[in-house]
Amino acid sequence: MPLMGSLYIGSSGLQTSQNALNTTAHNLSNVDTTGYTRQQVQQSNRAYVTLSTDPKSISNKQTGLGVTYSRVKQVRDYFLDKTYRKESGRSMFYEVSTEVMEEVESQLGELNGEAFQTTMTDFWTAIQELSKDPSSSVTQGMLVQRAAEFVQRAGAVYSGLSSYQNNLNTQIKQNVDKINKYGSQLLTLNDQIRAIESGGIEHANDLRDARNQILDELSELTNMTFSEDRYGSVSVQIEGVDFVKDGTCYEIALKTDEATGFYTPFWPQDATYTVRADGTRDYNIDGAEVFDLSVEISSDLNTDIGGLKAMLLARGDHRANYTDLAEGKYDSVSQSVVMNIQGEFDQMIHNVVTKVNDILAKAAGVQTGDLELADGTKLENARYCTVDPDGYMRMEDGSPIQLFTKVTTDGYEKVSVKEADGSLKDYWVMKKEDPDSPESLYTIGNLQVNPALTKEPSKLGFRLADGSEDKETADALKAAFTEEAYTLNPNVQKKTTFVDYYTDLVSQVSNSGYVFRSIYENQVSTVEATQSAREQVIGVSTDEELSNMIKFQNAYNASSRYINVISEMLEHIISTLGV
Repeated sequence: MPLMGSLYIGSSGLQTSQNALNTTAHNLSNVDTTGYTRQQVQQSNRAYVTLSTDPKSISNKQTGLGVTYSRVKQVRDYFLDKTYRKESGRSMFYEVSTEVMEEVESQLGELNGEAFQTTMTDFWTAIQELSKDPSSSVTQGMLVQRAAEFVQRAGAVYSGLSSYQNNLNTQIKQNVDKINKYGSQLLTLNDQIRAIESGGIEHANDLRDARNQILDELSELTNMTFSEDRYGSVSVQIEGVDFVKDGTCYEIALKTDEATGFYTPFWPQDATYTVRADGTRDYNIDGAEVFDLSVEISSDLNTDIGGLKAMLLARGDHRANYTDLAEGKYDSVSQSVVMNIQGEFDQMIHNVVTKVNDILAKAAGVQTGDLELADGTKLENARYCTVDPDGYMRMEDGSPIQLFTKVTTDGYEKVSVKEADGSLKDYWVMKKEDPDSPESLYTIGNLQVNPALTKEPSKLGFRLADGSEDKETADALKAAFTEEAYTLNPNVQKKTTFVDYYTDLVSQVSNSGYVFRSIYENQVSTVEATQSAREQVIGVSTDEELSNMIKFQNAYNASSRYINVISEMLEHIISTLGV
């Protein structure tokens, strides 16, 4: 080999060793940098020089030109990245679900330092005391007072749950904004990486680290998949729909429900719309929602991935009441933690309120039957009574006394009824509750204690026309609280009493919270194990890098020494020849 060629070999060794040392130093300087991926120098042989060819020989006579610095690659494992991101998204789903259950448990168990169970017990105690002395103004006053506290505290608990829905709603918007921001950043990084690496010489490893960090964070929020093309650009799908692809970010939009203010994420490219008079678009998002919340939540189906989906499920799409627990409707709220509790809690209040009112209505002479009104309208299974201002358990207008009344409308309606003899007679008819008419319902938001009784509790009387105490009605109120006739929801077979209903409700929340917490803790272990395996690949080991530094330093020194030897040989030859 010519001596000048040997100098070239030595020079290539110096350059390659120097690049390797620089890469090692870069790794060591970023040992604590979040998201940094260990870099590794790839070396390869320089092109060989053919000295001669001989058809009789198996191979040509060649000489090497040394080593070359091929590229600096990131040391990553695609399958570990994919697994980590999926499990990280699942972990965030159950983390959010656990936090929601803890918040709901807090709302039910303790609000403003006073547990609702205490209020329920106080109301029950007041009814027990009333049964001992029904005609006492003291026990009647205590009943009305405890009933008012019962309604107030129920409203506070329900309001707390509704406020938490609003809190979740705000977080949903923030997370959608964050996702869209990530999409924009991915586009920018794709362009920068492609521009640097298009020449096939440089590698944008630090930019790739930034992009991988964004993909990690994005995976916590949504069920996302990713792939990289041959030009270095990453494409991302969310819930199976293109999010970042071909230089475009298909941002997620939000549709706001006019009644609740709740946001629903949707894909604008898949939705239809009409243009309002002011120029804004009114989207029809049927079939364009980002998340299908009707699908069963299952790890086998991978439907339990992403913190954003967990928030949407927990919040629900409206504020639930007892009508949402009806057969055929319950499935629409059962997967929403907050809506489920709202419905069950409202159902408990509704059952207590209507049962108490029904017992008082029976005492006032309310009966069930068919009526024909003066205008010919027929009422089937109507609950009614005659107008009797002097009757027992009646108001001044002759209507039955109600302990609990609706805020928006009266409980009874005066009608004119055609009697058998053709004459007309006025009756009070109880207004039926209609799920399609919220103002007709005895829901927490539409409930109050009768203002007339609040001013004058003695209107209850509990004294019959003959002057005797109405023990029967008082005992019926007492018995109502111990009757096992109520279930939490259609999927629960166990019947319970008013007294135990709330306890069972809290226990249900606690048990569900325990399940979510257990799954989350197991998922944390899975994520940590996956991350540990990933860190073994992408993480920087100071011991390994120091070993590499010694190796490359020795290689640098060897190349330097090689060059010195060749230089001395050249000097000797020149000196000997006398040139």
